Amino acid sequence: MLAETVCSAVAAAGLGIAVVTAYRKRFLTATRIAAYALVPAGLVLTGAVAWIARTAFSPSAWAGFGVLGLAWLLFMTTRTVERRRGTRKERAAAAPEAVTGGARPAVGGSTGAGKASQAPAAGKKQAGGDDDFSDIEAILKKHGI
Repeated sequence: MLAETVCSAVAAAGLGIAVVTAYRKRFLTATRIAAYALVPAGLVLTGAVAWIARTAFSPSAWAGFGVLGLAWLLFMTTRTVERRRGTRKERAAAAPEAVTGGARPAVGGSTGAGKASQAPAAGKKQAGGDDDFSDIEAILKKHGI
């Protein structure tokens, strides 16, 4: 009952401010203030304020919010773990790599010996303004492009 009284007082005060604003020839602002002032009155008349008051002071309602929070926490935890581990399809596709040790043959069928010869070339800095492109060239050569 206290909440309904407060909402009614807020609505009455807001409508009073709207009347004063309209008297000052600011009709658009006065209409907007009146609209905001009528919201608490509408909530009281629909019974939403009484429902919120009953819910706020109900231990079973708070237990329900706690259960919903726990469900949300469990859901987000499982999503985080799944993103870190990957989906079942990704794990199944990664299983053959784990058996071979993750070693994949390089493009063109060469082994690790070709990579050793490319490493010094990738570390060289070219003279002039081509320093920016040396890293890109090294990556392209590494992939055989």
